[in-house]
Amino acid sequence: MVFRNAMTVDVEDYFHVSAFAKSIDQSDWGKYQLRVENNTHRLMDLFDEYQVKATFFVLGWVAERTPELVKEIAARSHEVACHGYSHQLIYNQTPQVFREETLHSKHLLEDLVQAPIRGYRAASYSITNKSRWALDILVEAGFVYDSSIFPVRHDRYGIPDALDIPHRLETPERHSLVEFPLSTAKLFSYRLPVAGGGYFRLYPYSLTKAGLSQINRRQNPFIFYLHPWEIDPDQPRIDASWFSRFRHYNNLDKCEPRLRNLMRDFQFGTVWDVLSALGLTDTSDSTKQP
Repeated sequence: MVFRNAMTVDVEDYFHVSAFAKSIDQSDWGKYQLRVENNTHRLMDLFDEYQVKATFFVLGWVAERTPELVKEIAARSHEVACHGYSHQLIYNQTPQVFREETLHSKHLLEDLVQAPIRGYRAASYSITNKSRWALDILVEAGFVYDSSIFPVRHDRYGIPDALDIPHRLETPERHSLVEFPLSTAKLFSYRLPVAGGGYFRLYPYSLTKAGLSQINRRQNPFIFYLHPWEIDPDQPRIDASWFSRFRHYNNLDKCEPRLRNLMRDFQFGTVWDVLSALGLTDTSDSTKQP
């Protein structure tokens, strides 16, 4: 069986990342060179080469400054989804602030693309056991699916015992929400994160391919993610801790060639298309405003 997997892009810039939060204050974001627009265009051109349609989780802060980019993503038949507004870790926010930012970003994106925004992804996958309350706010806001839960142990994110395949979950207030967790491969009893991003740049491509192939052999689709800045080795360097710099800058020059290999080796579509094929969404409602 040939599986269509979900290709996703978290549309944020190099100075938004959580690894640099101690070095760059949010109030100073406007002082940095905006590179996300050009890099996202480059990604869309790459996807065109390989006939890939992707889901773009767009940061509200970016959408406000590059509205034509958001419109072009939709015009090129990709899925536009929500990445929140300010790229703050959810478990550091109050429910009220999270609700206000999420609704603002969702409505902003819907106004730009004139279509419902069905999907959400948290900054740095920060829906954890400390912030599961956010899932009910996502339901309240009208989202159909979430892709924020990483079933691994990590210093910033993760729910290690979470289900590792697309499914319907029950929120703390017993609502239903579709979850497409970030993909992991099984290495004995260990869940190896193979969903993309820094892991994609850190591992040799052969390891990523083997891990993702294992998921398809288990009769499941995987989800892959990357950021526009990951194909931009010429981006400005931020003065931060050595570990943060390693996480961010490691193998940036290898990301695009590996991405080409990935698109040759696997089939991809949008999150919505993959979930629909699994019967986890009601496509008859796809034209309705949530």
